[in-house]
Formats: sequence, structure tokens, C-alpha cells
Amino acid sequence: MTLLYNFLMLAVDALALKLLRRNSGFWEWCGVAFCAGVFAILLGAVLGFEFENHFGVMRLWTYAVFLHGTAMLAATAVLWRRRRPRLACVAVLTAVALIAIAADAFLIEPHWLEISHRTIASRKIHRPVRIVVVADLQTDRIGPYEQYVLQQALNEKPDVLLFAGDYLQASWKQQKTLWEQLRAVFSAWASGDSTLPRIFAVQGNCDSDDWSEIFNDTGLDATTVDSTRSFDLGDMQLTCLRMRSSFDTSCAIANPASDRFHVVLGHAPNYALGTVEADLLIAGHTHGGQVQLPWIGPPMTLSAVRHGWASGLTRLPSGATLLVSRGVGMERGCAPRIRFLCRPELMVIDLVPEEKSTKERE
Repeated sequence: MTLLYNFLMLAVDALALKLLRRNSGFWEWCGVAFCAGVFAILLGAVLGFEFENHFGVMRLWTYAVFLHGTAMLAATAVLWRRRRPRLACVAVLTAVALIAIAADAFLIEPHWLEISHRTIASRKIHRPVRIVVVADLQTDRIGPYEQYVLQQALNEKPDVLLFAGDYLQASWKQQKTLWEQLRAVFSAWASGDSTLPRIFAVQGNCDSDDWSEIFNDTGLDATTVDSTRSFDLGDMQLTCLRMRSSFDTSCAIANPASDRFHVVLGHAPNYALGTVEADLLIAGHTHGGQVQLPWIGPPMTLSAVRHGWASGLTRLPSGATLLVSRGVGMERGCAPRIRFLCRPELMVIDLVPEEKSTKERE
């Protein structure tokens, strides 16, 4: 698919340059660029959906913008260097901007982890509790970045460590090897000197039915949840949702202990649109859109919640707080492996007694 698309686009590039050599006027260039752009969009849509899915379409479009678009701008600058030096300069600057964006999106941001800290005060909390959320590791290799992220989660010294699903996105043959590598990381935690947190993990939509094997035989105090369950953690009541329930916009969740601070963990944030008796709702899945555009935000989040709810902190009409992590990984498979203006996020949440809180960070 990728080779075919790029081969056809090279033919379009050659035709466009041939036309521009005959008449390199500005408006002629605009007409040729418009036609080439429309062809690139339509061809990407046809080939992407026929051979892959909407992520395949996005992958082809990234080639159109960053490879063919940059090449055409560079060629245009050469054609205009004498007759229209100012426009040639604009073409060069635009090409450089595309290269800089590509470098950030493909090489820098995907591994530029942000550790975000949120403090939430409540009268129901009588002693500080630190929660760390690891969402959407979603990787096809356990390399230095993945090991760094998991170690940073432990370094934050959480009382409770929550895994919000989507651990791997790889072929079945790869999964067995990756499970062993993840178990080795977790086993190293258990054999270390650090005080280990209680761990709760839910399933993501990219995970296979036997996903919980990741935590088997690691020596960790890890509870994996396949069906909705609640846990008494002292001041805090934790409810972990089954994966399908987290996608249910009419989900109804009661607080089993109204005098306790109720935290709900689900893979997707859709359940926040239901009737949820909770103080804090936590989710991942959206990756924050993975790409965010200035003044626009994420073009898509693959969730039912409005885009403003798809990452960060949101005060819900019920008075509860919704926290959606941008995740620490990114979409794999045929998707373009990019992040832009949307760094990966390890989320740290401090629950504190209300009288001891001087400022709630939002």
C-alpha cells in the first residue's frame, strides 16, 4: 500500500514539475498544487481504506504532506530562485517548517514524557494518597523508552498504581515475547528494595483476552480486573470497570460507600457520560488525540466525549472530576507513529485532606 501510494505520488510530482517548468506563474502554481493535493487526499482515502483502515489513510496522508509536499516546495524554490526570489524564499521556509514539524512529531515528542501532577482535596480523605496512572503503553517493543516510563512510575512512589489498559499492540507471535519482557521489568520491581504500591489493572480495547498474563508470576501485589469490581482501600473506594463498560455512555455506577472518596478507573472516558456516583473518574484510550492542532485541538479522539474532555482535567456537571491521560505510548500497526503538540503523559494524582490543601492545581 505504502509503496504503491508513493510510486503514484512520484508520478504526480513529476507531472506537476513538468507543468510548472512550462509556466511557473504564482497562480499556475496554486492550481497545480491544489490539484495535486486533492489527488493525494483521494488516493490516500481509497488505498488506505481498501488495504488497511482509517489509520492507514492517515499514514498515507503523512507521506503526502511531509515527503511529497516538502519535495515539491524545494523544487518550486529552485524554479523561482531567479524570477521570484521572494516567493522562492517563502517556499524554502515552508519546506523547512514541514521538516521541523516532522522531526518533532516523529522523533522528539513520541518519547518526550511529561509527568503531570494534579492535587485534589476532599473532606473524605484523611491522609494523603498518591495515585500514578499508566495509560496506553500500547507498544510493539519493550525498549529503553518503555523501561524508562515504567521506572518513572515507580519513582513517583505511589500508594496505588493504576494501569488503564492497552499494554501492547503487536502480532500474536510478538506478544508472547513482549509479555516475558514486561514480566521481567515487573519482577525486577518486586526484587528491589523499594516499597511497592498496590497495583490495579484493567483491560484496553487493544488487549487480547489473556492480557492479564502480563502480571503473572511477577511477585507484585497486582489485581487484574476483567469484570467491574470495587475495592475498599481505606479512605478511598476504587471501582475498576470492565473494558466494554468504559465505552458505555449510559453506564450506571453507584458508590458502594458514600462516606468514602470514590475513584472509578475505566479504559475509555465514555462512561463519564453516564450516571456515575464518583468523586474522581480516570481514563485513557484517547491519547489526547495524539495530534493536536493550534487553536483547534485534536482532530479525532476515538471517544464519545467532547474533545475538551479527551485529555486533562474536566469538572463534570455532577461536581466530579474527570482526568483523562494522554497515555505514554501511541497508536501502532499501520498508523503513523507521531505525536504533535500532545506529549505522552504519566499522570500523578495526589489526594489530600481538604484542610491541608492550599492550592488545587488544574
